[in-house]
Amino acid sequence: MAGRFLSAPNWRDRGFLLYLLRTETVGGALMLGAAVVALILANTPMVDVYNAVRDFHLGPESLHLHLSLADWVQDGLLAIFFFVAGMELKREFVVGDLRDPRAAALPIVAAFCGMAVPASIYVITSSAGGGSLGGWAIPMATDIAFALAVLAVIGTALPSALRAFLLTLAIVDDLGAIVVIALFYSSTLNLWALAGAIAGLVVFAVLHRRGVHGWYVYIPLAVIIWALTHASGIHATVSGVVMGLLLRTHKRDDEQYSPAQRVEHAVSPISAGFVVPVFALFAAGVTINGDGIASIFRQPETLGVVLGLVLGKPIGVFCGSWLAARFTRAELNPDLKWADVFAVSILAGIGFTVSLLIAELSFVGTALGEPAKAAVLIGTALATVLAAVALKVRNRHYRLAVEAEERDEDDNGVPDIYEDATPEFHARLAERYQREADKHRDAARHLEE
Repeated sequence: MAGRFLSAPNWRDRGFLLYLLRTETVGGALMLGAAVVALILANTPMVDVYNAVRDFHLGPESLHLHLSLADWVQDGLLAIFFFVAGMELKREFVVGDLRDPRAAALPIVAAFCGMAVPASIYVITSSAGGGSLGGWAIPMATDIAFALAVLAVIGTALPSALRAFLLTLAIVDDLGAIVVIALFYSSTLNLWALAGAIAGLVVFAVLHRRGVHGWYVYIPLAVIIWALTHASGIHATVSGVVMGLLLRTHKRDDEQYSPAQRVEHAVSPISAGFVVPVFALFAAGVTINGDGIASIFRQPETLGVVLGLVLGKPIGVFCGSWLAARFTRAELNPDLKWADVFAVSILAGIGFTVSLLIAELSFVGTALGEPAKAAVLIGTALATVLAAVALKVRNRHYRLAVEAEERDEDDNGVPDIYEDATPEFHARLAERYQREADKHRDAARHLEE
């Protein structure tokens, strides 16, 4: 099986990719700002107020929902984040680039190695130091929003092929994280509550299949499914993923958008612009000082997290990409070099939202919880610096590549790289581009209303 590795995304997927990356970039900037605020609050005299707010409990005790604000954010709001992740996963595997097994093989192998190697490094490091193996999954996940925010800050514009590769890695990472959370971070099962949650999901699927519309139907149902999942012992965010996977991604002949597209346009800004920044505000508030930073490099568990993000991710993603390309005889895009793949592999070491969540779940009620989260922040910071250096080396090449991708010399609304020599093709593609632009404009106007 031969092919092209890191080719530009096709025209159909390009618009969705740009929309998703814009949303994630804005959300990543807000998340970065929220994380900075959390660190300031946790390392100033405001720490007592910060902890009091984070630990304030509310909710009905009879339903086992008398939770702290931090838990409401972690278990409740993050379900919205994973709901969006579920929709993105289904889209990629049903109508996106991952629907073709040959095209999907390369990024999936790279992402799998990018999860396995960091976990292995954590296990080796922690075992060698006599530490706990409970945090093995912490360095597995890439945070696409944080990575894109870093790109925006350092002023590097990646060509679309590299951005699509990074996005695919993060999406497959999310799938791996969902499986890990469901299998390894669930408490003793309450079978009656689990049966109720499954019954709610069946009702959700039937209503959706029969074309029932209305937020007033699905939001109460989603809350019930979430509450039952929470009571069942399975981490409540899994319910969000499953509901996202149930939404139809195919567009019928009488529809302008599929249900998943409509919902994602409405919910993605909420997830990226509110949910994830609020989670960062509650999760990133750890005390960091000179002694604390030094201790992170002395404790085997926290050292394993840092090494997993800074070394494990680049090694895993790069080696997985190279091996997959080697054994499938796929040729690297001639406009890129393996050094570019390695730079993106370093960028994949930026872990935040899911890594912090798994750190919370791994060491809940132990003294390792806060150091593990601090290790995530330090590993992410180191990966950011290394990625910035690696990307800056090729920044001029990336800038020229992006300019070439956007060039439209005939001013017909279609970048020249998506055109061939026939005027008929130009007209057809321009018409399709105009239709897509009209759809996005109508969707934006609908959301504003």
